[in-house]
Amino acid sequence: AKKLAISTGDLSDSEVWTRINSDDMKKRMPLEESHNPLTPEQIALIGRWIEEGAVWAKHWAWVAPKRVSPPSASRAGWARNEIDRFVLAGLREAALAPSPEADRTTLIRRLSLDLIGLPPTPEEVDAFVADISPDAYEKIVDRLLASPHYGERMAMDWLDGARYADTNGFQNDFERHMWPWRDWVISAYNANMPFDQFAVEQIAGDLLPDATDSQRIATGFNRNNRSNTEGGSIEDEWRAENIIDRVETTATVFLGLTMGCARCHDHKYDPITQKEFYKFFAFLNSTEDRGFYEETHGNTGPLVELPTEEQKAKLTEFDAVIAAGKAETEAEKALAADMYPRRIEQIRSAADFAVKPALSAASKREIKVKRSAAAQWVDGLVGPALFLDGSGAARVAARKRFDFQKDKPFTVSTWVRPEKAGAIFSNVIEKGDARRGVDATVTGDGKIIVRLTAKTPDDMIKVTTDARLKMQTWAHVAISYDGSGKGEGLKVFVSGRSAVLKIDTNKLTGEFLSKKALLLGRLPSGEYLKGTIADFRVYDQALAEDGVRALIESTLRSTFAPDPSDARKASLTAYLELEHSFDVRVKEALVAAKQGERDTYFKANVPTVMVMRELAEPRPTYRLVRGQYDNPDTAETLSPEVPEFLPPLSADAPRNRLTLAQWIVDPANPLTARVAVNRLWAKVFGQGLVKSPDNFGTQSEPPANPALLDWLATEFVRSKWDIKAIQKKMVMSAAYRQVSDVSPTLLERDSENRLLARGPRFRLQAEVVRDTALAASGLLAAKIGGPSVMPYQPDGLWDELAGGAGQGPYKLATGEDLYRRSLYTYRKRTVPHPLTNTFDAPSFETCRVYRARTNTPLQSLALLNDVTYVEAARNLAQRMMRETTSADASPLRHGFRLATGRYPAADEERVLQSGLEKFLATYQADPEAAKALVSNGQSPVPDDLDKPTLAAYTALAGVILNLDETITQE
Repeated sequence: AKKLAISTGDLSDSEVWTRINSDDMKKRMPLEESHNPLTPEQIALIGRWIEEGAVWAKHWAWVAPKRVSPPSASRAGWARNEIDRFVLAGLREAALAPSPEADRTTLIRRLSLDLIGLPPTPEEVDAFVADISPDAYEKIVDRLLASPHYGERMAMDWLDGARYADTNGFQNDFERHMWPWRDWVISAYNANMPFDQFAVEQIAGDLLPDATDSQRIATGFNRNNRSNTEGGSIEDEWRAENIIDRVETTATVFLGLTMGCARCHDHKYDPITQKEFYKFFAFLNSTEDRGFYEETHGNTGPLVELPTEEQKAKLTEFDAVIAAGKAETEAEKALAADMYPRRIEQIRSAADFAVKPALSAASKREIKVKRSAAAQWVDGLVGPALFLDGSGAARVAARKRFDFQKDKPFTVSTWVRPEKAGAIFSNVIEKGDARRGVDATVTGDGKIIVRLTAKTPDDMIKVTTDARLKMQTWAHVAISYDGSGKGEGLKVFVSGRSAVLKIDTNKLTGEFLSKKALLLGRLPSGEYLKGTIADFRVYDQALAEDGVRALIESTLRSTFAPDPSDARKASLTAYLELEHSFDVRVKEALVAAKQGERDTYFKANVPTVMVMRELAEPRPTYRLVRGQYDNPDTAETLSPEVPEFLPPLSADAPRNRLTLAQWIVDPANPLTARVAVNRLWAKVFGQGLVKSPDNFGTQSEPPANPALLDWLATEFVRSKWDIKAIQKKMVMSAAYRQVSDVSPTLLERDSENRLLARGPRFRLQAEVVRDTALAASGLLAAKIGGPSVMPYQPDGLWDELAGGAGQGPYKLATGEDLYRRSLYTYRKRTVPHPLTNTFDAPSFETCRVYRARTNTPLQSLALLNDVTYVEAARNLAQRMMRETTSADASPLRHGFRLATGRYPAADEERVLQSGLEKFLATYQADPEAAKALVSNGQSPVPDDLDKPTLAAYTALAGVILNLDETITQE
């Protein structure tokens, strides 16, 4: 009989005990290749645990947090709120004591960087230091929480988790516009939207009753995923990939679960089966967006449009004109339908169509193409027609040669039934890049281009019709030229009506005579027509509209010969419908033109944002065997459900995204509140109570202070998910206010400051490093929201790393856009901005809820040499030289304070003064080097400051901006 894994109280009957003690290395656990053997002490501990009953409980994170009363304070007068009592209990157990409170200069800088991501101004520091009221500190906290820059600071981290970017990703990496969603996040934080509402709207705002545009915009959270636009991609594959990404992101951001590990098989560590993964997948499997959009630039539906009031008025104007045009079109259609049967009868009963007043004896002289044995002829509208399959052309015999010349009028008449774009006819000579002759071409959208070319590119007449041929439908085309050498002398008739022409080029000076053979269906260099041409004729006069219409009717007459073919009957019907709806088509063209004008205006001016929207009927969901999109297990259709180890959904709740969102923020869910407060804690203390903010599963480290984490989670829910309130509780604590100094003993006992015996100290994140430099220099632009901007980056970087990735060159910003907060820096997934990337910002390709902190030489090199920081240093130097007051005592002290918040100590000042003197000597000896240094960037260089002196202060300012203290929160 098989042993139990663990038989309580019986070692010999417990397979675990047998395997960890086995002499057979192939059976012994852990396996030898894991290189992680159990120690004798660990083996003994497991044995004792089994003998004592093997009592175990659920993983701590799967159990709902319990609210407990904070421990009693063990240090009189130190604790400022409940957080401190939990911290003191942990310190007492470790035989440690808290550190003193930091000075006010340090505290206001710490608060400002944590809550708005910007350093305080000297005036703000002075005001706080001078405020002796008991609530002075709290007033600073409240002011910062109320700042519009608070939302910007909070959004920085949220965008990482939501994998926000300004491009699609993958090889093409085309541009998209999701910044309205980013601005929604900023606004939501500034408005202190409750976290449960914040979560629900992002997951399922579109499903809320009477959803507003704002609530639908919120769902851009799950449209931020990368989108594949590469030709040849498979729709079903990328739709599956998109949904899997959304499952992983939703689970990571809100639940702290590594659910993606169950895509291909049951989770190896957490109680999530592969089937449960796809049941969760089912919640997100019925949205309207597609798997991929081949070669598509810009946003793809579903969308929310966000016009301004002025733009709304303009669009309303367009819509009124379009609606009126459509009404006129419908009226014209009714009239044409009434005329059609009468026109049929008129043609049937006409005695002779061969001679009309407009076709005099002179104007009837024609060159008519004859049938050729080499060409493929088929039955057409007016008898035999030349069929072209798009692979070649027919050189056909003519009864008489006709020379197209500049001063000689002519008319070309033909029936054409195009299937794709291509040339109708040509007699063009090509020599290298030069061309001469006459040609007519049908474009992809059915327009006709006619060129009379003496020499490319400019010595020619080129016109384009507004009228369009309908593909796979017969139409008559006539091209008439009066021999004037002017574009105004060229006319194109479509189905007997003169088309409005756009004259693209009108500079004919030379002769376009060509002795080249006439080609039907191609240009010499290609542009083969796929379609059919019939009754091709050339006249030696410029026919007017009535003459062209007489031609049409004379050729139609042959259609009523005895026993016409079915093909000819069908073609006639199609043609007459086309001809007699001419006025309809004119009006449709006007409506289409106005619609195109509206679309162009909309695309150029009105922002949109991609959002979620449900299909009318849900898609079926199946388990994907080994996670492969093309290997579904169709034996079982999976309904939307949540993992069984977590609280169940209500039995009567609809299985949709809204129910999922409401389940995520249900107070009974053991994860959501814990995960949220843990990340808020990490913002101000440098790391979470749980070190892995992306993983609360069984492979995570236990919380540093479990009781505190649970108290914070329950307090968060009790406060109705008030983000600012829980953050205020954290920064008001004595634990937060401690000095960050660390003694050798404390460093040895608690190197990571998990017990909080000292204040937080950590390197600022990438965006705040740059923003701090811009703020100190006075360059920082305060504008909030709007499209992303492109600040300085190395020239040609996009081309070098990704060949432009389908987007073209980097368009460097100008004016204040160069100095916007780094939150607004354009995020190209395939080429992350080097400044933020150097300081550990992610590529934004996938969900990231934490960033590593590294220290590399590249970071120092960037701070000293990148044009952003050199320009910031020069502007800081200008402030040092111009703004210094008696309180500052010297420019050096003023500059140091602008960057760090404090004045330098005496020994620091001596070192900086010595450096300044050396810099000054260097640049006085080399004025050109001084000029080169201060000319970095686009901000104006003042004429009234001595350049060597400004360069010396610029170099010194660069040192100050590169100080560890400048780029560190402490």
